[in-house]
Parts: sequence; C-alpha cells; structure tokens
Amino acid sequence: MLTSYRLRLRRRRLRLRAFRKRREIEARADRTAAIRPADILLFATVRNEGVRLPFFLDYYRRLGVRHFLIVDNASTDGSADYLAAQPDVSVWTTGASYKRARFGADWMNRLLSRYGHGHWCLTVDADEFLVYPFCDTRPLAALTDWLDGCGLRSFPAMILDMYPEGPVDAVPYSAGQDPFEIAAWFDSGNYMISRHPLYLNLWIQGGPRARTMFADRPEQAPSLNKIPLVKWRRPYVYVSSTHMLLPRGLNLVYDDRGGEKPSGCLLHAKFLSTMGEKVAEELERGEHFAGSREYQAYAEALGSRQSFWCKWSERYINWRQLEILGLMSKGNWA
Repeated sequence: MLTSYRLRLRRRRLRLRAFRKRREIEARADRTAAIRPADILLFATVRNEGVRLPFFLDYYRRLGVRHFLIVDNASTDGSADYLAAQPDVSVWTTGASYKRARFGADWMNRLLSRYGHGHWCLTVDADEFLVYPFCDTRPLAALTDWLDGCGLRSFPAMILDMYPEGPVDAVPYSAGQDPFEIAAWFDSGNYMISRHPLYLNLWIQGGPRARTMFADRPEQAPSLNKIPLVKWRRPYVYVSSTHMLLPRGLNLVYDDRGGEKPSGCLLHAKFLSTMGEKVAEELERGEHFAGSREYQAYAEALGSRQSFWCKWSERYINWRQLEILGLMSKGNWA
C-alpha cells in the first residue's frame, strides 16, 4: 500500500513537472488541429538530425503514422526548418537544457498529455525504427487494433543495435538512404534480462555495446528495454526515457503465467558515419545521462576505429528471423 501511494505521488510530480515545462517549448508549426480520432501519432525529440529525418519520416509514414509531434532542441543544421515544411508534422522548438528536462522526457510527457489522449502513441528517437510481427505485410494500425481487442495498453520493443561490418566511419551515409544498407549486422545473443524491483518492467542489457565498450563493467552498459507504443491516457507518464511508465501496470509487457505477449524490436541505427560528429557535439554539451559516460565510450571506440562486427554477428533479414532468435514475439497474434 505504501509503495502504491509513493508511486502515485511520483506520477503526480512528473505530470506537474511536464506541465511546468510547457513554457520551454514554443510552437514553430502547429498542425495538431488536423489530427483525427483514430490517428496513430509519433512523438520525438531531435537535435541536428537533418541527415536522418527524410528516411525516418518516410519509414514511419509507410508503417501508418498519421501525425508527427516533434521537439527540436536548438538544432543548427536546419532540422526545424525541414520539419516545419512537412504537412504531417507539428514542431516545437526549445533552447532549454535537455538534461534539466529529464533528457527530454518532460517535453514528451507534456505533448503526450496534451495531444496523445485516446491515441496509440509511438515515442522513439530519430535513430530508432520499429519492427513488429507481420510489419512487412500489415500496417501499424493492424497491430494496434489487435492490441485493443486484447485489452493491451502497451507494446514493448527491445533495442537492437545495428552496425556495419567494418569501422563505423568506413561507408558514408547520405540523407534519405536506408541506414540498414550499411548497418546490416546485429548480435543474436549476449543479452541479460532482469526485472526492475519497483517499476516491474523488464531490464535488458547486452549486445555489441556491452561486448565492446563495457566489457569490464557490463552493469553500466546502456539499457535496451523500451515500451515505445502506448494507448495513451492523460494520467500516464514516462519515468525514464521510454524504458518505463507510470502507472506501472503499463510495464507488465510479459506474462508470468507461462504465456507470451507480443513484442517487437527497435532497430538502432546509431552506428553510421555521422556518429563521430554527433559524439563530439554531445561530449561538448554534456547534456546526457551519467556525465555522458556512454558518449565517452563512443569516443574511445571511434578513436580506435573499432569494429563491432565479430564471427557471431548476424546479418539482418526480417522480423521472422528476429522471432526465431527469440528477440521478439508475435505471441498469439496470428
């Protein structure tokens, strides 16, 4: 009972934080009046992602996202201008601290509360691409309709780090290109899974970053568990990025009774030739988690031109391959 009370109090505080942070974001192009009741919405925070945005928007449009709600955090590469010119995008701009907005979570919670209520909402980074069961033949609306029919309110996806066969900077990436033409490989194993004792969500670590950058401190490797797709209600909040939510029933994306709930993967296209410039910028800004230790590890790997590829690497084919490997599941969705 005490734990439930404390979590309810934390949820109220996070909602209040998000409400206060509304003053930090200013609408640059507000097209939210065009949102229809059944539309699937996508929410994201970006900074200097201009080279990624053409493919990112096209990918999710093809899946069936009908409107994008994006916060641009002081980009200097024209990202805000590009987004403002897109007819299905609403964009807000801010020069405020990403870190002090809980790494963008406060801004996302504000927009989700204001515009996401009653919609299936997908919250991702510009280098994350959702793959779900039957995504090659069924639109995202087919998945959300099935989740509605089953009474499921959230859908999990494990981050799957994708990487090239050689050094990250060996093959240049250009705007509009499919990043997985270059970053076509992933680790099929080497993952550790536990359950968070308070929020009850799964906690996943491992993959190529743990194997190469955090081999001597695997407990500090980035978390790979996310719950990016949620049938949003106004009282909901993300607690830490999209790793976990409140109320914590939304985190129960697994079945303790021996069954299996459906899940997907977020193909992570961070490891491209654009990474070096991004890492240098973020180290200078110092706006990321734990003193930007993850970006410090990236800088060391890039400096040595380290390759993530090894003899156990798998070349990506499709979602069925990921299900066979146990990295995602269609559950009982047939």
